[in-house]
Amino acid sequence: MKKFRKVLDGLTTSSPGGNIGSPSCGSAAGTPTAAPTPKEIDIQETLVSENFQLCKTVRHGFPYQPTALAFDPVQKILAIGSRSGGIRMYPLLIFSLPLFSGLETHLKILPGVLTINTGALVTACADDTLHLWNLRQRRPAILHSLKFNRERITFCHLPFQSKWLYVGTERGNTHIVNIESFILSGYVIMWNKAIELSTKTHPGPVVHLSDSPKDEGKLLIGFESGTIVQWDLRGKKADFRIYYDEAIHSVSWHHEGKQFMCSHSDGSLTLWNLRNTSKPFQVTFPHGKIQKDGRKESCKPILKVEYKTSRNSEPFVIFSGGLSYDKAGRRPTLTIMHGKAITVLEMDHPIVEFMALCETPYNNEVQEPYAVVVLLEKDLIVVDLTQSNFPVFENPYPMDIHESPVTCTAYFADCPPDIIPILYSIGAKHKKTGYSQKEWPIITLQMLYKLKTSKVFEKPKQGEGRAAELVEEDPFAVQMVSWCPQSRIFCVVGISAHVILYRFSKYDANTQIVSLEVRLQCESEDVITPSENENNPCFSESGSHSPQPHHQHAASPGSGTPDGIKDSIPCLKVKDRMVRVPPGYQADLVIQLLWVDGDPPQQITSLDINSAYGLLAFGNCNGLAVVDYLQKTILLCMSTLDLYGAADPYQRLTRSPRRNRQSTSGKFCMRGLSNFYSDSKKRIRTSYQSKSGLPKDHVNGHCTSPTSQPCSAGKPRVPMGPEGPRLTRRGPGRPPFRKAQSAACMEISLPVSHTEESRENSFSRSRSSSVSSIDRDTKEAITTLQFGESYGRKSDVLPTPCLWVGTSLGMVLLIPISIPTDQEERMEEPVTIGPSGAVLMLKGSVLRFGFLDCMGALIQSPCEVWRDLNAPEDPDRPRRRKLVHFSPSSSQDACGEGHLAVLCSERQAKVFLMPSQSCLFVHNITESSFVLRADVISVCNSVCLACFCANGHVMTLSLPSLRPLMDCSYLPLTDMRIARTFFFTNGGQALYLSSPTEIQRITYSQEMCDNLQEMLGELFTPIETPEAQNRGFLKGFFGGNAHTFDREELFGEAAAGKASRSLAQHIPGQAGVEGMKVAASGAVGELARARIALDERGQRLGELEERTALMMTSAETFSKHAHELMLKCKDKKWYQF
Repeated sequence: MKKFRKVLDGLTTSSPGGNIGSPSCGSAAGTPTAAPTPKEIDIQETLVSENFQLCKTVRHGFPYQPTALAFDPVQKILAIGSRSGGIRMYPLLIFSLPLFSGLETHLKILPGVLTINTGALVTACADDTLHLWNLRQRRPAILHSLKFNRERITFCHLPFQSKWLYVGTERGNTHIVNIESFILSGYVIMWNKAIELSTKTHPGPVVHLSDSPKDEGKLLIGFESGTIVQWDLRGKKADFRIYYDEAIHSVSWHHEGKQFMCSHSDGSLTLWNLRNTSKPFQVTFPHGKIQKDGRKESCKPILKVEYKTSRNSEPFVIFSGGLSYDKAGRRPTLTIMHGKAITVLEMDHPIVEFMALCETPYNNEVQEPYAVVVLLEKDLIVVDLTQSNFPVFENPYPMDIHESPVTCTAYFADCPPDIIPILYSIGAKHKKTGYSQKEWPIITLQMLYKLKTSKVFEKPKQGEGRAAELVEEDPFAVQMVSWCPQSRIFCVVGISAHVILYRFSKYDANTQIVSLEVRLQCESEDVITPSENENNPCFSESGSHSPQPHHQHAASPGSGTPDGIKDSIPCLKVKDRMVRVPPGYQADLVIQLLWVDGDPPQQITSLDINSAYGLLAFGNCNGLAVVDYLQKTILLCMSTLDLYGAADPYQRLTRSPRRNRQSTSGKFCMRGLSNFYSDSKKRIRTSYQSKSGLPKDHVNGHCTSPTSQPCSAGKPRVPMGPEGPRLTRRGPGRPPFRKAQSAACMEISLPVSHTEESRENSFSRSRSSSVSSIDRDTKEAITTLQFGESYGRKSDVLPTPCLWVGTSLGMVLLIPISIPTDQEERMEEPVTIGPSGAVLMLKGSVLRFGFLDCMGALIQSPCEVWRDLNAPEDPDRPRRRKLVHFSPSSSQDACGEGHLAVLCSERQAKVFLMPSQSCLFVHNITESSFVLRADVISVCNSVCLACFCANGHVMTLSLPSLRPLMDCSYLPLTDMRIARTFFFTNGGQALYLSSPTEIQRITYSQEMCDNLQEMLGELFTPIETPEAQNRGFLKGFFGGNAHTFDREELFGEAAAGKASRSLAQHIPGQAGVEGMKVAASGAVGELARARIALDERGQRLGELEERTALMMTSAETFSKHAHELMLKCKDKKWYQF
């Protein structure tokens, strides 16, 4: 615990803020700060390094690139393995088991097996390693591993209630592994012994292994070439061999063990009877039609078949594939044959695996399938077999997080308690028909509500429209979102330079969407000199400080100048008619940026909304716009240069007039999201600046920083001094993609050839310092915005509404706002806004603002309490705005007026005292990397600054002293998905998109890490294994006895001997560092509990000893009295008593 006391009497540039190599922290122009009123700041910081620890908590979503599927019919657990080595466990809700877990390896998962009702999982990886996972502990860990050295694993089979695993290999051999000790048995079925000696060709890899339902001592082996062998495990010989002309993909038994079905590469299904194995009992081509010449048309392979019996109906034959080749582009299908009925289910994605879920785990009983789980490449489908039309279960949310690639995230940990139920109730009303009446059986991330922004606009025609010229894919792609949970106002920024404001209502309505069009395209290269007042802002000075009447440009898509240059037209067309909107989020206002003189609008790089003020602000590389969404008017539209006014710390000189405008310049910058998930383009290539001073930040022709601008070969831009150099702008030789801006286009990377070193450079490396420093010739983008109660001028006595503006050159501007307080006046009187000239400076692009009172408590922005504008009018309760203000002066009577402002850039963090604008604390966060995400968050009843850097470090700094509390190397930035989706929130939590379909949540709170073990659910629940059905005397007598087979006696070391050591290597299991920490913490807890129990036992033993002593004393007294009584009565006769 540490107290910070600083007397701010006559604080000048010699303060700690002035020792960082920048101009004065308190004054943008480098002049000494005026001496503020003497005051004492007494802030008691409670956070220490021991309060922080970084660890993963849970992963939501669908496994990316799934490869394997397994199911435990007793525990009702579904396991899915992925190409990256992840294993996800999904308990099924049908059986009320609401638990979840995730396992991690680092290699592709091959089809594995869940040991039924034993709490173990066997997985096979692409490196031919078998892993045994223990699912009985809350954090599953690997117990044993077995690495095959000379053979590749192709198939695994574990019989029910057996500890011996059959492993088929690519060479055609079958090995047997004891899953308790994970030791290879000496019993091996070699391929040359399984087939006849007269066979001259190799049968191919093992594609199927299964024990006969009739006799567990019979093992059915299927080879890829079409050979099937039933091997007698006791006699070590083949009972029969089948040689079929077509390759085999899968085999499935009838539960009686007298028949089995095979699927083949020619699209056929063959049914074999054990009484006659010389030819198939039945051959069918389910989707093969007879052509005119009498031949069957060729069909695709049937990759898998399952043959399941039902007690009260015909058997089910379920298979994937088998369609004819006659139609190109047909979607993947799953076919269900039930009696004579054939149902074909078309899937949206390729089928990876499917599995029929049955009531019994015994393969020699009637199976009674009730559902089919279909694992697709990007989804999971559950088909209901209990209904005649085989409907699918309605999935209330996409398994892959979203229907389209995720482009941004926002994480809110402390929402109002009523917002989640209302969102869920509105979202649940949009039920679709044709689905199963049963509930979706799997628990994972629950989607509350879905909103489509494309419904606001008219559908652009194919190949036409203004947006089609700019964006290569969806012109409605979302770039960023902003949400106010208290007022339920939601804002969306689209890639086509538009902002949509939504209001929430529980009632449907007929409404006409209001549209505002903003001309935010300032040509700074046409400036002659700043001193000659020829800077060309988007609006006049008067228009910048007063509301502008709402109007819509009636320009058609083809409108423009006489030369055919497009001008004053938006990228999309808003619906201009009355539309019926359902309950939920309803569009209230659309703001669009316009084309200007043939140049498309630049993407929006920052956004903020305040429901209490009724204002919305957004900016891009050209400037800033502020909109009053209550009056539907534009309040301010200015270039970044004009925001400074006379307080501009840099002097800007003329640029040469540019050459012919190229409309293709905007085409490049606005296609950023189209390349977001392309493997060849999604990474940013970063170069270093050499020690010789030559910048190397140009990779693929544009900048690599997520907050910097396009590069050029002009002179550097430096602060203005008495004799300092002046900024010059680049001449007409600009690249055609000069418009690629800031975070909006930070994922763009052209697929041009470079050296190997250049291709390997990524965000995990350091970026040149020139990215953040003012040493390159570029436009200044608005990178962050925030409304709040603050002091726009040093002379202010009371806090007023202000807009904080941060730019890509490290500049912070304060813009005071005058808002009418009366509700009626607010809807009629104009809002006044104008720059005050207050400028603060940081190193690097500004990322985040935060505000604290003088006691160190976090100040929230004022907000409006939600009210339903479509609700019926109540004359007794008029609908009025209810505002919640968090004024900094209201919570600090003892400290006087003022508050602290926390400013964070990609290189540096500063704390300023307002209104004096004095810099109290400075901390250089990183020199070798740069910050991607920063937030002022609440944790452990205090406040800190959390940062995520491009080198993968997660840092926390105390507030307001900016002391480093945690610096943990967590996740190197390997692709831009992480940078765009990483988000901190209160309570010491954060999340990011770990893959295109998965969200990873983490915590950096020591308290949560300590409680994580207790928060995790039990994946394995002790359940009694259902008893096998009584087969009856006659069936058991004539059908043979399958329960006398002793695998231990046959496969054990005593009978089979030891396997060759060179064949496989046993590796002891390791739970990993994190698991060891958890185990250690669990062990410490167990020791503590044992110590307490021991003390309690000792105390009880002491009490027992005392009671024993009392009993002994009482017994001695009783014995003494009894002896005296005996002596007294010894000589007496009976009649004397």
